[in-house]
This record gives sequence, C-alpha cells and structure tokens, in this order.
Amino acid sequence: MKNYLKILSIDEYSITPKYLQLSNAIIRGIESGDIVKDDMLPSINDLSFALDTSRNTIERVYKELKDKGIVSSVPGKGFFISNTDFQKPIKIFLLFNKLSAHKKIIYDAFVATIGEQATVDFYIYNNDFHFFKKIITESVQNDYAKYIIIPHFLDNEAKAHEIINTIPKDKLILLDNLVPGVSGKFAAIYENFASDVYEALKKLLDKLTNYHTIKLIFPGKTYHSKEIMKGFLNFCRQYAFEYAVVDSLSAETIQPQTVYISLMEDDLVELIKKIIASDLKVARDVGVISYNETALKEIILDGITTISTDFKLMGSKAAEFALINCHEHFAVPFHVTVRSSL
Repeated sequence: MKNYLKILSIDEYSITPKYLQLSNAIIRGIESGDIVKDDMLPSINDLSFALDTSRNTIERVYKELKDKGIVSSVPGKGFFISNTDFQKPIKIFLLFNKLSAHKKIIYDAFVATIGEQATVDFYIYNNDFHFFKKIITESVQNDYAKYIIIPHFLDNEAKAHEIINTIPKDKLILLDNLVPGVSGKFAAIYENFASDVYEALKKLLDKLTNYHTIKLIFPGKTYHSKEIMKGFLNFCRQYAFEYAVVDSLSAETIQPQTVYISLMEDDLVELIKKIIASDLKVARDVGVISYNETALKEIILDGITTISTDFKLMGSKAAEFALINCHEHFAVPFHVTVRSSL
C-alpha cells in the first residue's frame, strides 16, 4: 500500500479543521499524480493511529470525499479512489490577524462565496509579526493559487512589506489594510481609514454639535491603523471641536458634554461601566460611538452608534477577486449606523 504519511499531514498552526486539511491533501495528491484512480486508502483505524487523530476525524474525511464523488467504499475491503476526473478546486492561503466578531463576518462571507471552487488553508497570527513571518515563509513552499492576507501588527509594522513582497504579486490579495512598500501589481480590498473616519464623523455632525469635546480611545499598544487617528484629528480641527486621544481608560474621568469613540470591544465595556458609575446618562450627558459594527451593538444601551466598513462585502469581494483572478484595488464602503447612544 502507498505510504500516505508522505502525502497526508496535519498542520497544528492552521485554523482549518483537521478533516478538511486531510481531504484537501488527498485532492492535492490526486492533482500531483501521487494518488491515482483505484488506489486503496488506509483503513480508518490505521490512518487514525498513524496521524494520531480521532476516528471521527478520519470518518469525516472519507465522508467528505465520498460526497464529492472522489472516494468509494466496498464493504469488507475498504475505501478507494474511484474518480480522479473532477474539476480541481483552486488552492487558497487565507491569513487573518486575529479572530473577532467582525473577522468572522469576513470569513463566513468569503467561504459562502467561494463555495467548493477552492480549498482553503486558514491561519491566524494574532498580530504577531514574527509569527506572521514564519507562516508566510513556510507557506510560499506550497503552490497556492492565491494568498489572501489581513496585515495588522502590534510591532515591526514597517517591516511587513518585506515579507509580503516575497509572495508573487499575481497571487496576492491584501485585505482590509494597504501596506506601504508592497510593490508590483496585486489585488486589494481595503479600508480608506483616514477618509472613512473623517466622512463618517461628518455625517454625524448634527448629533456631535450637542457636545463640545470628542475623545478617541486609541490604545498605546494596538494593531489599529494610525490613519484612523489622522481622520479623527482632521475632523476635529476642521469643525473646531475640543478633542483628545486617550490611550487608556484606567485614569479617565468621564466628563459631561463629551463623545467617546471606542475602537476596542474591551474598551467599550469599560467605558459603559464608567459612564454608569458616574451617574451620567448616555446620549444626554455623554455620547458613545463604536468602531466596527456587530450584532450585539444593536442591543447594548438600546443601541450603540457605529461607524464601520462593510465586512460582509469585504469577504465576498475577496472570494470574487480570487475566482476571477482580479488585480484591482477596491475600497470597501464605510457606513454610519445612528442609534440611541448619540
């Protein structure tokens, strides 16, 4: 029997479920010619033992491949490759900076749009530049058709372009953030952070004139683009608001006639706690704006006003660009949702 351990492996760094990693690896083995029609596959018990994974995982692998019409089974004999003449899915490398509610919206829209036209290897680097570098360096050894990357970092941001430039540009799709220094012709679906924030606050001008000060909670150690701060400062100076950038809420005393813009979910929770403790009333004494729309913000305090990009469109557009091999740059629309917190 063929040595499948040379073909099949599980990447513990990958967020892609193990059963999909293995079913995708078998499909790639067929594409490369290492696996051919009528090849017998290892038994569920043997493969489970060899890969040190559960029987349920291997059962799901074989079920996935049977559903695709690639694998068949014969009672008493086992599983074998019954079909190698099928439309080969494109191979996509998907790398997100973190998991969050809005990143899930991007991912779900991407997967729904891409369907079964691609196999996806999904990774998270937690805004860590060195982990990002390791994953990218190892990934370029594989023959991916597309590399879709969300590039946000807590440090070494200035070096990001050096790593990204190792990826062939005809295979690159930058998502959410355009990185200065990335050369060549590549695709991008991105946010225009400075102008998006400026225009969003401009749409809220009638509401904001009920307050005299606007404060942006921008943590000292954050992956968020400094272009957000630039758009905020440009707006406040243009329309003569008192303003401040707060790097931590721990020492902040909540003042009346002030609007707070929160980037982080943890800061939003802390802000709400402080407002309640101060006996001030949201929308009467203090305004609250949250960056990035999530379903929960429709409910908190009878609704939190948000300024946010269209994450669902970002995900579906990324899939569309990957499938049609597009190399354009697309700025995702930015939306304002006015609720009772302002």
